[in-house]
Amino acid sequence: MSAGNMHIKLKVWRQSNTNTQGRFENYSLDHVSPDMSFLEMFDVLNEQLIETGTEPVAFDHDCREGICGMCSMYINGQPHGPLRGVTTCQLHMRSFKDGDTIVVEPWRAEAFPVIKDLVVDRDAFDRVIAAGGFVSVNTGNAQDANSLPIPKVAADEAFAAAACIGCGACVAACKNASAMLFVSAKISQLALLPQGQAERSIRAEKMVAQMDAEGFGACTNTGACAAECPKEISLENIARMNREYIGAKLSSSAV
Repeated sequence: MSAGNMHIKLKVWRQSNTNTQGRFENYSLDHVSPDMSFLEMFDVLNEQLIETGTEPVAFDHDCREGICGMCSMYINGQPHGPLRGVTTCQLHMRSFKDGDTIVVEPWRAEAFPVIKDLVVDRDAFDRVIAAGGFVSVNTGNAQDANSLPIPKVAADEAFAAAACIGCGACVAACKNASAMLFVSAKISQLALLPQGQAERSIRAEKMVAQMDAEGFGACTNTGACAAECPKEISLENIARMNREYIGAKLSSSAV
């Protein structure tokens, strides 16, 4: 083995489809560069498997720049691995040591059924968004939108909430598989902006109802979701969502 390269052992979850039982498979990789990203290491593993006539490991990826949120892997008991504020594609092998055994699993949640190996179905998030995460007002072209005065504090808070990439790490981190951080980020983003006021009275009510219908669990209040979020979405959004939800319920009951 050349200087600087590592020997890595992998324990990877393999599952043919949603209806079959999964199991861990053990693999070994030599000549792993510390400068490889975690996904590049998996590319090398899959090349090795293909060369030996073995089916490669299925895993989600797209941008590989920490933007899309598709690279959802549960690594050594943590969503996206041991570093804070990064996605799996931004994790590098220098975060591990020569000879390490790395356990890699898919997200574990009833609402995120396994499609194959490390790939899970996150359509539940899309359905939550479709329930109320939109605006119906005509916001005009870019010039008109930018001429709409928005207080800087509100704009900054909305932008911070909008940073959520919908990867599902919050669900994977929560022992109840709660989606409160994701849903609250989407609700907060629109509740803080003028364009989001048209549906404000019903948005939280509809999105929370859809979240519950999808089978996500209740908030544990432990803060694990925010601790493992690669975009470090604040727990303050959950408090805001609760206020929005209570306000919507009080408004609808008063009618």
